[in-house]
Parts: sequence; structure tokens; C-alpha cells
Amino acid sequence: MKKPEHRPWRVLQSERLSNRPWFSVRRERVELPTGVIVPDWYIFEFPNWVNVIAITKDDKFVLISQYRHALGRTNYELSAGCCEDGETPEQSARRELMEETGYGGGKWQQFMVTSPNPTNHNNLVYTFLATDVEQITDQHTEESEDIRVELMTREEVEELLHNDEIIQCLHAAPLWRYMAQFSL
Repeated sequence: MKKPEHRPWRVLQSERLSNRPWFSVRRERVELPTGVIVPDWYIFEFPNWVNVIAITKDDKFVLISQYRHALGRTNYELSAGCCEDGETPEQSARRELMEETGYGGGKWQQFMVTSPNPTNHNNLVYTFLATDVEQITDQHTEESEDIRVELMTREEVEELLHNDEIIQCLHAAPLWRYMAQFSL
């Protein structure tokens, strides 16, 4: 398959507006290949993120539910989080699954890589497929997390997807791909 022609923008000026551990913002003045100057382009810098489609030995999907303050609602999601310094994406995914659910072990493979928003985010999301996982320990959540573990059948997950009950697009997309790739 043919790749698109690479047409990078030229950065004329760059200014950091915020620099926090999990979120930084910079404003850039850029020139497009067409010669157009855009005076204010904002880039949100995040560490890479991970999420896990975890399936137990008896074919149950390990989902979580938690309240998401920005939307004011509790949602079903995949176990997910940020890559920490010094960790590979798989190490981060294994750690997040263990911390949030207590599940681990099994067979792991990188399933897909996506971008949250290539327009203004600089990070990637690594999705892993972990099969034959089992509960190894209790959850070890952070103080700010209220996460419930939910074991669901494939049919229940498909129903959630069809009813827009998994609304986090970075979780819905890999689940839809899984359903298509491993159709019954």
C-alpha cells in the first residue's frame, strides 16, 4: 500500500505554556508547505498511553467501571493508563492491568497502536491483547481511583458497544477491531 507524501510543517517559534507531569502545552507559530503561516497552533504533550483487552481463561472480558468527572458519568472501560519513564508499553500495560484489576499472567501481544488526536496530541496509545489472564492479587488503585472490576461475556461487551455504553473511543476502537477480527 502506498504511503502518503510526507509534508511537514516548519516550526518558526515555540513557547511552552504549561509543564505538568502528565500534561504539557506548547504554542507554536508554524509555516505550512503551502506557505501559509498559522500564528497559534497548540500541541498537548502527554506520555504514551496503554490499554488492555484482557480475557480470562474462561473467556470473560475484564472491564472496569469508573466515574469520569469531565462527563459526569460512570462508564465501562478497558484497564488503561500512562507509560511511566523507563517502562516499555507492554510493561506499563501489565502494571496497569494488575493495579486496576488484580489480573495478570496469560499470553500478551501488542494488538494495535492509535493516536488520540494527531491534530494536537503528541502521544500514541498502545493496545495489548492479554488472553488467559487470571486474578493474581487484589486491586492496588491510587487514592483518586474508584475502580470496579466487571467480568463480562463477549455478547455483553458487544451489547455495550452497540448501545454506546463504552464511549471512550480509545477503548471502543480496539474492542470493535477485536470483535471484527475474531468474529464468531
